[in-house]
Amino acid sequence: MFHIMVLLKVKNPRDIDTVATLLAQVSAVTLEEESCCKKLDVYHSQVDPNLFVLVEQWDKKEDWEAHRNERAFKEIYQPQVLPLVEREPHISELISTPRSL
Repeated sequence: MFHIMVLLKVKNPRDIDTVATLLAQVSAVTLEEESCCKKLDVYHSQVDPNLFVLVEQWDKKEDWEAHRNERAFKEIYQPQVLPLVEREPHISELISTPRSL
């Protein structure tokens, strides 16, 4: 499994709602792709309204890389989201997953 977390800081507070809407679209479209994305959760910080966090889980790194050629990345994320945010990616190793209650 390949995991990545991405911190996105909205540059201008007036774009927060736009970024939220676009990220919801990115998540939905990505999960419909054949790129083997197992999970793409979008979080909006309640402490810092300019901060969004993406938590992604892929079968393998190559699937994540191939995703960059798909609609969610090329038509929504890259041209519409990235100009509005500062991006800080964190390729991560999963240490623990709690059991569902």
